Amino acid sequence: MNNEPGGMSRRQLIRHTAWFGAAVGFAVAGGEVISHVADAAAANKAVGRPTLRFAQVSDSHIGFTGAPNPDVSGTFSHAIDQINNLGYTPDFVIHTGDLTHLSTPEQFDQVKQMMTGLKTPHVFTVPGEHDSVDDGGQKYRKVFGAGSVGDGWYSFDIAGVHVIALVNTLNLHKLGHLGVDQLEFVKKDVAGLSSDTPIIVFSHIPLFAMYPDWGWGTDDAVEALGYLRRFASVTCINGHVHQLFSKTEGNVSFYSGTTTAYPLPHPGDGPAPKPVTLPAGKLHDALGIREVSYTKGQAALALKEQRLQ
Repeated sequence: MNNEPGGMSRRQLIRHTAWFGAAVGFAVAGGEVISHVADAAAANKAVGRPTLRFAQVSDSHIGFTGAPNPDVSGTFSHAIDQINNLGYTPDFVIHTGDLTHLSTPEQFDQVKQMMTGLKTPHVFTVPGEHDSVDDGGQKYRKVFGAGSVGDGWYSFDIAGVHVIALVNTLNLHKLGHLGVDQLEFVKKDVAGLSSDTPIIVFSHIPLFAMYPDWGWGTDDAVEALGYLRRFASVTCINGHVHQLFSKTEGNVSFYSGTTTAYPLPHPGDGPAPKPVTLPAGKLHDALGIREVSYTKGQAALALKEQRLQ
């Protein structure tokens, strides 16, 4: 992992990333991630009939009002419609945080009601910092914390894949922090798993130092990822940065998802990551959802980005 105080340089970031809405697919074969530009038909042909299929949405920011997106409820509804029209029923849908903008009971109720419209057996969530602005995530856990432990983390197994949901947003003065209890959870959670088990990790903030000056990194992620080093394939999926990004370190691959609300600037563009107002007609190009599929027996994991069009 990159342990430099400033994380990656902006030049390094640009080499790794696809900003704002590019449709990029990823296939994992033999534990190695290979990226390719692909449409849905090509991705399905490449991996065969998937054993597991799920979708990711992130950063809906229900309750936000402002010029960058005057109707975040409308764009989140659009994202839900897109998931419901993928041509199949996802095994589950994950929301990687910042469900709300100000963590009010009304905003949590609205986003929960909206997500009941998802045509899927299960919806899983992790909190963002906007879901914990005044109470350490208590209101979030009251609505979305069923089945979780500690401050909202959990794991489950499905179709031969082990999925871990982590919380790294509760300390607003130290964004990007897991803590001792959660690190111990990860250690014990994977101890009995075979090393050929595919691992998928969800969190809101990236589990690597993407841009720590803006809180785009997790300071104790190296220890958590150390417990996953023995596994052949580890995929970490996050939100928070409101733009597409990919990075691979050994057996661990990181994929930042885009938002359904509004874009944020590139790292280093300005003193702080404030919402970006795009020209008329361009907002949906910066918003989107993600599809993920896994085919048991073929060691294949595929990720595909969809713009919110």
